[in-house]
Amino acid sequence: MTAMNRRALLRAAALTGAAAATGVAGGIAGSPAAAAEIVNGPWIVTGPGVLQINRGRTTPQVLLPDGTDATVSPDGRYLAVVDQKPAPIFDPVLNLHDRVTGQSRTLITDPFGAHYGWPTWSPDGTEIAMVIRDTTLVAVNVATGARRILVEGHRMLRPNWSRDGSMIVMEWISRSEGHQLRALELATGKVRRVYQPEPGETFGWPVFTPGSNRVVFSTNRWTRDVEIVGGSLGSVRVGGTGLKRLTDEPRVFLSPVFSPDGRYCAALSVPPTNEYPDGGNIIVFTSGFGEPWWIPGDEYDDSMRVDWARAI
Repeated sequence: MTAMNRRALLRAAALTGAAAATGVAGGIAGSPAAAAEIVNGPWIVTGPGVLQINRGRTTPQVLLPDGTDATVSPDGRYLAVVDQKPAPIFDPVLNLHDRVTGQSRTLITDPFGAHYGWPTWSPDGTEIAMVIRDTTLVAVNVATGARRILVEGHRMLRPNWSRDGSMIVMEWISRSEGHQLRALELATGKVRRVYQPEPGETFGWPVFTPGSNRVVFSTNRWTRDVEIVGGSLGSVRVGGTGLKRLTDEPRVFLSPVFSPDGRYCAALSVPPTNEYPDGGNIIVFTSGFGEPWWIPGDEYDDSMRVDWARAI
């Protein structure tokens, strides 16, 4: 099989959900049999407004005209979307949008001045973790809207719930150690450091690998001579060892996310053909972070988050 033919097959497999047809064995996802039970659906892009990029198409479908930080439930049916009430109130709201019926309902709201950030679903779909007022990580019950506080008292950004349900990783602003990555162990309530950057390093957007044993994130650790956001993707074990550089070519990387079947990783980036680095085309990698391809479309420039939905 030629490199070009293999690349075409890989891209076609991602667009149709037929990951098992690529012939890529093993990888991060685990057994091919388990992966075959999940079909990769569309990409969800926000920033502001919510767009859906359907498989095999490049023109986005507008799901919601407003909203940010949309993320898809594990079963693919619901979107958790951060929004606000209309003028003159502007109270923040966390809405649930049903991809089947097209209906939305408000799950929680707070008085104006509170800030909601980066919701993330529990793997069983019963809770959504989210940072409120920048210093409180809560888990919101999807059925009732009841909240439980997970961590408070430190500035936190962009939490991500592991697929095994045991941890939430996030950007953490330590008063004594500065910006770093930390993981909350839900069983014990302990927060431990996962990654301490070098002085002057910029990084963020942590996401667990499907096996929940490593964290992938965007960093300029290896690309500080290039003035771009992100620079490259790296990964580290949950215990803080085994740092790896995953991508070679310096480029913008925002909001990495793994496909529902775990065989691919997508991120917002900027193709070399774009004259200006003005937003979020989608780049897709195999689980080994080789042979990337682009999902083009300037309609979702200036986006800040991409998620990958399961087909419904």
